[in-house]
Amino acid sequence: MMQEPIEERELFEHFTLTVDAGQEPVRLDKYMASHLENTSRARVQNAIKSGYVFVNDKEAKANLVLRPRDVIRFMMPYEKHGFQLLPEEIPLDIVYEDDDVLVVNKPAGMVVHPGNGHFSGTLVNALAFHLGIDPSQAEDDERMGVLVHRIDMDTSGLLVVAKNDKAQAALAEQFFVHSIERRYQAVVWGNIHEDEGIIDANIGRDPSDRLKFRAFHNPEIGKRAVTHYRVLERFGFVTLVECRLETGRTHQIRVHMSGIGHPLFGDERYGGTEIRSGTIYSKYKQFIRNCMELCPRQALHAKTLGFVHPGTGEFMRFDSSLPEDMTALLEKWRKYSSSMPEE
Repeated sequence: MMQEPIEERELFEHFTLTVDAGQEPVRLDKYMASHLENTSRARVQNAIKSGYVFVNDKEAKANLVLRPRDVIRFMMPYEKHGFQLLPEEIPLDIVYEDDDVLVVNKPAGMVVHPGNGHFSGTLVNALAFHLGIDPSQAEDDERMGVLVHRIDMDTSGLLVVAKNDKAQAALAEQFFVHSIERRYQAVVWGNIHEDEGIIDANIGRDPSDRLKFRAFHNPEIGKRAVTHYRVLERFGFVTLVECRLETGRTHQIRVHMSGIGHPLFGDERYGGTEIRSGTIYSKYKQFIRNCMELCPRQALHAKTLGFVHPGTGEFMRFDSSLPEDMTALLEKWRKYSSSMPEE
């Protein structure tokens, strides 16, 4: 069975079909194409290949033969918003674009998909305007494509957008086999002793707080997640690290780094706004407050993204500079760690 092909594999139900009691045996893709409006068998097959279709709560293949009373669920990596998508003229930092893909450098603070109270001002709203999508036909316009992965609202950095179904399926397959290159830079609390390491711990919902995720070393809990990290620069009380994702779970870097005692600097949800290392003096506490004013979010940036182009077969790698808030944060820590003033 396919595993999660998208970076943050939290799926939301968009519709359900129940096979009629008198239905003769029929392939899943053929049945869905004939029972859904404004779609084709090819688009259905791409959705199935991407792992968005479940039959009786099990991920299905296109050639699955349906039986009477089978339940088909179509899931997507964003909530069904039930409203007309409004294209909005929002500036985009487009790093690359052709007929198949678009690579965008997302600023911190921008939500990727509408939902959870964010129904405008999202990256999808901006993309709809950029691509010239007719809001009355947004769901059926193939150019809308699919964001095959996501990053958190307060994480900055690179995302790839599939501009058609074929590109979406090809990129989703690369996420499935873990061939996508994704490297992040993060400022974490504490001085990590090892120069590099691997965190291999399942990630699942925190049973005490449904808004959070936790790292589990019990293989029966959560889903496998692997993060490779490498120290780039040390500042005594915080460390700049590069994190390379082997898998892509919700909040993976934030959860994994917190799980080994080094939460991301400024990450309110996972303990990064508390002073985790340093001195007890008021001058130091004020320094930390000033740092968090400079970078009022988790200090995490999706810096490098590499993938095989779905049309040409060429491997493409994109790199983005750290945003101003993280650059300012690092410069402040460099000055502090180099002088190490006596309190």
